[in-house]
Amino acid sequence: MTKSRKIFVGARVRRLREQREWSQVTLASRLSLSLSYISQIENNQRPVTAAVLLKLAEVFGGDVGQFSEEQDQRQLAELDVALRDRTVWSSTIAPAALQRMTEQAPDLVEAFLSLYARHGRLRDEYAQAVDRFYGELGPDARSDMLREVAAPLPHEEVRDHFNRENNYLDALDVLAEELAASANLTPGGRSAPLQKLLRDGFGVTVTEAEDAGGWLRRFDPARRQIALRAGLSDAQQAFQLATQYALLMHGDVIEGEIGRAGFSDASTRELARQGLSHYFAGAMLLPYGGFLDAARRVRYDIELLQQHFQVSIETICHRLSTMQRPNARGVPFYFIRLDQAGNISKRQSATSFHFARHGGACPLWHVHEAFAQPGRILTQIAEMPDGIRYFGIARTIERGGGGYRTRRKLFAIGLGCELAHARELVYADHIDIEHPSDVVPIGPGCRVCPRENCVQRAFPPAGKTILVDSNTESLVSYRFADD
Repeated sequence: MTKSRKIFVGARVRRLREQREWSQVTLASRLSLSLSYISQIENNQRPVTAAVLLKLAEVFGGDVGQFSEEQDQRQLAELDVALRDRTVWSSTIAPAALQRMTEQAPDLVEAFLSLYARHGRLRDEYAQAVDRFYGELGPDARSDMLREVAAPLPHEEVRDHFNRENNYLDALDVLAEELAASANLTPGGRSAPLQKLLRDGFGVTVTEAEDAGGWLRRFDPARRQIALRAGLSDAQQAFQLATQYALLMHGDVIEGEIGRAGFSDASTRELARQGLSHYFAGAMLLPYGGFLDAARRVRYDIELLQQHFQVSIETICHRLSTMQRPNARGVPFYFIRLDQAGNISKRQSATSFHFARHGGACPLWHVHEAFAQPGRILTQIAEMPDGIRYFGIARTIERGGGGYRTRRKLFAIGLGCELAHARELVYADHIDIEHPSDVVPIGPGCRVCPRENCVQRAFPPAGKTILVDSNTESLVSYRFADD
């Protein structure tokens, strides 16, 4: 048996107390605890017990999830990676100092990480522009080329907002669950009731289009008509109809979320509007309570869940990464989707797992291996540089097709959680969780990974420089030297 991890919540308690303009004496009185006990908690000199954690949640409002360390750990991992990048910072900052920064000034850390993301996009964009117009130049020539800093890409800004919310949006999730119950939506029979709701409530009719081009749904507000691409399954039809229903019925809730997020421009707000309506549709297909009960019952077997709810495996994995409702949390998962070139098209996490924002994912991560074994579920225990271990599954999925000459899309998806949660998953039954025999050391990406002894490294470790071997004049044989 492993020992339970001690919980230190000092910085979060201090922030919540100061937001309410309470003194330590006031908080001690409200918790019926001594002033010295409160002081020890806020200075992380004393871990909190389960009973005290419940008291804190009661006094401050909300649930114990607001004291979760996962958001701080994810922010700390991203800050550590950013400051290892020698194009940003040339000195070394002690881990304890980074920890204090995330605890005491999380908003400033978030602002710095946003600037670092812009820097990474700028670096990639100017390199591509230089190569396109001037041919492939050396690093010295590239460094002489200047480019204006780009604004955040809309999809990244929206994705980051979802991640900051732990991928769970309570207002939309609850409304979607209520719709599924009131309309008696069941797997295989969701589309017809939704069509009736749209017809009766909004005068909107639904038709099918044989030649839809690249779109799945098109809404004509003047004619009050939704055209769906022909050939969609019942679940696919229901998803599209629920997306439009969310925009018509709950537009005020969606606009409120967009306003709260403070998105910067019209393109980002429009993409957020689409993402939020899609969130509602996914939550309607897989209502929170029933889906969580089913997931626990089959021990998160994604294929059994797929069969029961009659949706795709990707939809199941996507929904599993959102199950963080206060007082009814599922296993906190990360979810990722990438293509054979390593381009990441979906990434979200309710864990502290750190995804690379630029330069691709770690080549030792088993999600890449899935392409070599299509259709099979692969498992892996991986350890990040911060020492946290994760258990993950990966497999390929296909999209599109429908004809001999129609090309199909091929992706790999990865779903994982911290190793401590792995015993809840059927996929980990063959693994000794306490003493795993095969742990793969991975990182957030070669450009910023601190691991020096890695056989798959594509770039030198952070803070190191490649020197050409003077005997061979070859980059195949190289050594690392400090700057």
